[in-house]
Amino acid sequence: MGEPKIYLLPNLMTAGNLFCGFAAILRIIEGALLQVQEVNPFMHYHEAIILILGACVFDLLDGRVARLGGNESPFGREFDSLADIVSFGVAPALLVYRIVLKEFNPGWLVAFIFLACGALRLARFNCLAAAKHAGDPVDKDFSGFPIPAAAGVTASITLFMLGLQEREREIGNWKFLLPPLLLFLSFMMFSKVKYPSFKAVNWRTKKSLPRFLIIVTVLALTIVYYRWLPALLFISYLLYGFLRPFVSARLRKEIEEEDDEDEEVTPGTKVI
Repeated sequence: MGEPKIYLLPNLMTAGNLFCGFAAILRIIEGALLQVQEVNPFMHYHEAIILILGACVFDLLDGRVARLGGNESPFGREFDSLADIVSFGVAPALLVYRIVLKEFNPGWLVAFIFLACGALRLARFNCLAAAKHAGDPVDKDFSGFPIPAAAGVTASITLFMLGLQEREREIGNWKFLLPPLLLFLSFMMFSKVKYPSFKAVNWRTKKSLPRFLIIVTVLALTIVYYRWLPALLFISYLLYGFLRPFVSARLRKEIEEEDDEDEEVTPGTKVI
């Protein structure tokens, strides 16, 4: 077997994902050291959350860039999974542990359950992707909640909680909602609830311009209202999986931008 194909631009996006996850972990550790010195770690945790959300953006881009250029590869799939376990497994688990779980015994177990479920989900994806063949139809659905979205829910809700008591520079009693949230998301990652992958969304369809304007508007609003709008978007996606079976086929097609014809996909397509 020859050397794996390594495409520059998609893997740069994945490297950006990995960098954000690594930097987030560093900020959490630095915040923990400040707590030992009885210094408020508010800003460190705030920056760690922004970095985790930044990793979500890079994760969204790497798959799109790879598909746009026809540069999907098994190497990219494996690299992406390794980056995801750092950014969306270790970083959010460590964040919640430092904020609240360290107060319980054994609170670390809740964080580990989230990390383990994320790692198992990624391993399952790699096995399924490796079994695919060229010409197989695109998987338009996720089975269970994707790990980047699970990390996004955790980070964005924590950011919202920080914003509620920004003057006090702490989360307060809201933090006790995070442990059950982490366990719920761990379960959702292995549930049978179907979520749209939005893989049919591309720039070659007739609705490209309206879609582009909508995306730009949402991104601009998210930057302006970054303390609460990401939480709203991630929670909406989480709830959509439960409401989806009750949505009419026509409306679902409009929301998910499904194409009438199945696309083809090569082994290594990124759907986690």
